[in-house]
Amino acid sequence: MTDSTIPTARLGDGGPEVGVQGLGCMGMSFAYGPTDADASRATLERALELGVTLYDTADAYGAGENERFLAPFVKAHRDEVVIATKFALSIPPDDPTKRIIRNDEPYIRQAVEASLRRLDVDVIDLYYMHRRDVDVPIEETVAVMADLVREGKVKHLGLSEVTGDELRAAQAVHPIAAVQSEWSLFSRDIEAGVVPAARELGAALVAYSPLGRGFLTGSFADAEQDLTAGDFRRQQPRFTGDNAAANAALLAPVRTVAEAHGATPGQIALAWAQQRAEVHGLPVIPIPGTRKPTRVEENTGATRIVLTQEELSLLEPIAGKVAGDRYADMTFTSAGRE
Repeated sequence: MTDSTIPTARLGDGGPEVGVQGLGCMGMSFAYGPTDADASRATLERALELGVTLYDTADAYGAGENERFLAPFVKAHRDEVVIATKFALSIPPDDPTKRIIRNDEPYIRQAVEASLRRLDVDVIDLYYMHRRDVDVPIEETVAVMADLVREGKVKHLGLSEVTGDELRAAQAVHPIAAVQSEWSLFSRDIEAGVVPAARELGAALVAYSPLGRGFLTGSFADAEQDLTAGDFRRQQPRFTGDNAAANAALLAPVRTVAEAHGATPGQIALAWAQQRAEVHGLPVIPIPGTRKPTRVEENTGATRIVLTQEELSLLEPIAGKVAGDRYADMTFTSAGRE
């Protein structure tokens, strides 16, 4: 291993070993304004050079476009990468802006076949239930997912935005390699129930939006003023209006710690997320999203930063002061059901 290659961690007791930082690929096709395909392809390649092996997508990202975009990269590096995708957010044909949560067997089987085709793979390495349909018992959903493992269409199972109790119920049906939830200096609600359950059951925690959707980097201060019209962060409560101004003020200690390390605020946010593994005693794989090779170099550099106890204490109060929820509708998150 060279100095520039990141360490590894295992997803679950029997899951694959992956780079201790993954790559969220959603923004390469969807959600964060204009994209540059060439720069995104270069980012995928640079990430792999640096030891990033977990690549995260979903069928709902750009209505399948993100899976299609990743397919050539995955095919070229099939034995080196772990591809994770998700089902559950159905897009009605008559309204492409809407999402309907579905966890029923007919939909799951339709979704997995579609993802296999778009990714151009024979098997999906890690298949997540993206969101929970509370009208379908989670045991039934995971039983169908387990069938996909037995049929050779999926290798490992994951769940996103589930509660601790939902994770325990799922684990009783089939081993869960990874739980994906938002976890950052700004979003720590999962520490109450989800994280202890994951530790207890041997599941890894895959932290999405560890950079607070870019806010923790200081790259924007108010989504309505600083981001393009098509950027979905303009719809999130904590990034607009008075909330945005209040939250921007919370970055002062992040900048202080960054200066002490000769690092960027984003690297400190990622180092904090990375150190949750030691604090909580379970594998933690942050999956920051980026579309630029220089950013993935910056992000992976955070794996070599170790924050002192004094620095962790300085950052500790931030989440409790954040103004606004992480989504306008929190009912489909684990926090909305805990």
